[in-house]
Amino acid sequence: QVQLVESGGGLVQPGESLRLSCAASGFGLEFYAIGWFRQAPGKEREGVSCIVSSIGHAIYADSVKGRFTISGDNAKNTVYLQMNSLEPEDTGVYYCAARTRGATVYDMCILGTDDFGAWGRGTQVTASS
Repeated sequence: QVQLVESGGGLVQPGESLRLSCAASGFGLEFYAIGWFRQAPGKEREGVSCIVSSIGHAIYADSVKGRFTISGDNAKNTVYLQMNSLEPEDTGVYYCAARTRGATVYDMCILGTDDFGAWGRGTQVTASS
């Protein structure tokens, strides 16, 4: 069974850090695009970052560039999202999902939600004083 499970969320003060994990089972995620998304109350789900671990290709939303880093550990079949200098605007439920569609392997990563599947249940991140 293909499954992604997120973990690592929590309550932190603005300026602090968290590392989220997205663990895969039922498939090897290094050959998929794995995306991180977040959804704040009353807002649409938005893309935060995406990686294709097999080639080390990653993209970021402008709002998180320089603060967030996505990485993959193929041995652990897990993708991480290191989040530094968290801001209240980063608050939301964070999800990961997988995608294989794309004209090239580089095109597999997008920040939209189209054609992403195997969505996890999410992990709550709250940055508040």
